[in-house]
Amino acid sequence: MTTTRPVILLLSGSLRAASTNEAVLRTAYDVAPTVGVEAVRYDGLADLPHFNPDDDREPLPPAVATLRTAIEKADGLLICTPEYAGTLPGSFKNLLDWTVGGVEISDKPTAWVNAAAPGRGEGAGAALRTVLGYTGARIVDEACVRVPADGDVKRALGEVLVTLARAAAE
Repeated sequence: MTTTRPVILLLSGSLRAASTNEAVLRTAYDVAPTVGVEAVRYDGLADLPHFNPDDDREPLPPAVATLRTAIEKADGLLICTPEYAGTLPGSFKNLLDWTVGGVEISDKPTAWVNAAAPGRGEGAGAALRTVLGYTGARIVDEACVRVPADGDVKRALGEVLVTLARAAAE
């Protein structure tokens, strides 16, 4: 890393232009400098080809190579994804499938924030925990939180970023 600040890659699981999840990550991006973290937004979800194990070899499809490079350069990952039909959206599961064959996520501090209404989003969280287990990600449980719908969103996201940064320094 060329910076002394920890770099947290922000991964949105939504393709919607007006996504709540994307708005949460934009807020995390804005809060990051105030807590001593550099946040980098990944915006290539729509560019990833459908996962095919036959294509998970060098040379990787360009969008996959870009994703893996972004993950490799980051000190930690913060995910915010919607829940569709009780699990992850297909496009985001596709992103995660492209990471299983690589080593970039292995032991990388990773967390997610849930922006769903109370009683919703638990299926996506459970699916994330399962899939990230296959990648070898180091899940930082204390940074996996439900983001409040009130004015404390910035504070909550700042605490998540600081927790991930501390985990990255370990």
